[in-house]
Amino acid sequence: MAADAIRSATTYTNKNEDDLPKLGLNRSEMMQLQDYDVATTYQATVLSSERISPPDSEHEVREITIEVQDPDFQAKVGQNLGVLAPGSEAFGHDHHFRLYGVADVPQTNSEGLQRFGICVRRCTYLDPYSGEEFPGIASNYLCDLGTNDTLTITGPYGQPFKFPANYNATLILISAGTGIAPFRAFVKSIYADQPGFAGRIMLFHGGQAGLDMLYRNDEKDDFAMYYDRETFDAINALSKRPGWNDDIDWETAIKSRAVELTKLLAEPTTYVYVAGVKEVLKELDAALAAVAGSLWSQWKAELESDGRWIELVY
Repeated sequence: MAADAIRSATTYTNKNEDDLPKLGLNRSEMMQLQDYDVATTYQATVLSSERISPPDSEHEVREITIEVQDPDFQAKVGQNLGVLAPGSEAFGHDHHFRLYGVADVPQTNSEGLQRFGICVRRCTYLDPYSGEEFPGIASNYLCDLGTNDTLTITGPYGQPFKFPANYNATLILISAGTGIAPFRAFVKSIYADQPGFAGRIMLFHGGQAGLDMLYRNDEKDDFAMYYDRETFDAINALSKRPGWNDDIDWETAIKSRAVELTKLLAEPTTYVYVAGVKEVLKELDAALAAVAGSLWSQWKAELESDGRWIELVY
């Protein structure tokens, strides 16, 4: 992975999803194939494609389960795979590259082939000059795939989520939009594979509206099995005006747990994981600073230096 795509040993990022030259973006702002090692590619087969956003939601989000047709490909929770969607002359590439996080604990069959889900939101973009709407290349390609269709992937990229050695650690998970997908896999793997874990998990989950709470809405709630655990807690962060596409109200959600967070962030056994669009980092920094005051910069530095602040953002 390119050096500029890695923020630290435990922090990794990629650029915006379906940037289009016709939107006036420079080529340097687009995801470049040469930014990543894509020399080795794998073929994957779509096993299923399920809409996980409720029918009433204006956003179409799908969980696409794939099986990689090569036992050499082995992804872990917290890693990304690269999708090589068919490109266009406008991009100057045969393929359009996009990263997607592992959205479920990978399963391996008797032949050593791995299967897992990825979470994909169908995207469109508006030309700021003409107002014309264009479909996102990778997201629409993936959302249009059906059962038994094949796709080309690369990777895996990034470091797997590292589980703390201290089984009494506190894990603060902060996700926005499709960023909930890797945490779905992470929490599932913790409770399934780490039976000795006795620490706390605080999940802050952000969306524009309740219908957009992926994996945690009335249609599909994959976290419901954990709600009766005293050590698991989920806190919603929604937009103050959902119909206006305002920013997620992280400040209110963070302040609702201000006393707990102030205590936890000062403890050396607290880990913070952030996943979702990279814009959330600035919003969270302001919200946490409002809670912790002048101590936040010190605590953030300690979290980063100790490898206890982990980002999976795009």
